Amino acid sequence: MAEENTRSLDIAELIRRHPAEIAEILAALREEEAVELLRRLYLRRAAAAPLGEMEPEEAARLLAELNREDAAHILSHMEPDDAVDLLAELPPETVRDILSRLETQEAKELGELLSYPPDTAGGLMSTEVVALPADMTAEEAIRELRARAEEAETVYYAYVVDDRGTLLGVLSLRDLVLARPTTPLRQIMNADAVTLPVTMDVEEVAHLFDKYNFLALPVVDENRKLLGIVTIDDVIDVIREEATEDVLRLGGIPAGEEHPLDPPLSSVRKRLPWMMAYILLDLAIVAVVAHFEQTIAQITFVASLMPLIADMSGNVASQALSVAIRGIATGEVQWSDLPHVMRKELLVGILNGLMLGAEIGLITFLLWRKPLFGVVSAVALMGNTIAACFVGGALPYVLKRLRLDPAMVSGPVATTVADITGFFLFLGLATAFLPYLT
Repeated sequence: MAEENTRSLDIAELIRRHPAEIAEILAALREEEAVELLRRLYLRRAAAAPLGEMEPEEAARLLAELNREDAAHILSHMEPDDAVDLLAELPPETVRDILSRLETQEAKELGELLSYPPDTAGGLMSTEVVALPADMTAEEAIRELRARAEEAETVYYAYVVDDRGTLLGVLSLRDLVLARPTTPLRQIMNADAVTLPVTMDVEEVAHLFDKYNFLALPVVDENRKLLGIVTIDDVIDVIREEATEDVLRLGGIPAGEEHPLDPPLSSVRKRLPWMMAYILLDLAIVAVVAHFEQTIAQITFVASLMPLIADMSGNVASQALSVAIRGIATGEVQWSDLPHVMRKELLVGILNGLMLGAEIGLITFLLWRKPLFGVVSAVALMGNTIAACFVGGALPYVLKRLRLDPAMVSGPVATTVADITGFFLFLGLATAFLPYLT
């Protein structure tokens, strides 16, 4: 059946499509159908580009179903950075087997790329880079670029190096084309090129691309030796992945990875541990409420407002957290800005707290006709709002300073602190004025 379904696809028409469209088709098919289509694409020498457009784990799952010789042949025609991402998803013994079937130089390059941590510039880079000697003329450089255009990942820039491979400068195609044919490259290159240390974190890499708006940046080691390049398409993938992870972690998925079509047990394993930990964190709130059981028993209408206090603390903290985490993610705010952030959030909490407190105080008075209960509610909600803004705005920066993930930890902690503050103020004031409220 799989063969019949995939055979109905016109390969001649399919391979004329963009590789990203073919990748979408492969991802939508059942696994056996996708493998059959991949085999047919391989026979037409059109399998490498679509695999490079797929998510690495999906591409690796399909490639693992082919025989190792075919898999090695496909990988040899992929961009090095895409090939490495795919190999990283395969078992080590499979990787060794595939690398052993590649040409020595190609296997060495992929092996070196695999040695870099995936969350660094080295793990993101491609080794297909155009490096030119400084004494080469502009005319010679243009001829060289034409000859190497097929093998280079990008020719938006060329890189000038010395005999030891040390990066001396960067050339844009515009400067190269406009230069006199006999001009040496050292005279037209930009010697103050922005570079990426091979160990730089991928988030910092993304910030540099965002700051300078380059299409590609060179990767160098501690001696400034040119190792490869990172291109904008790789950075876009990083930004998308980081944004996805942050959203999932804010939602309580610590791993930062879950697909809507994942098996139920897989989702349970990713969600349940954090929710179980959250129960332990909530015990602090339970302890506060339990401390005021007698008050709640004597004036039961107090319990009616407790869900509102808890809900408002979560909403206010989420607003402050979202602003803080975005500032960290985009690099707009640093640790040195924390005092300013705290002052700002404190003021926001006071102003919002006054307005929200007045609103709930008026509503409480109209519902229960108890002016003092309205005041208690207003003061409690105001304190709750101030605490939620202050903690929600400052906590992500503190966690980042401690090398913890703000997106994963900030939400539950900030909400719990705000809830404790709100309940303690609300129930504490209600207890203090108990004779007048009853």
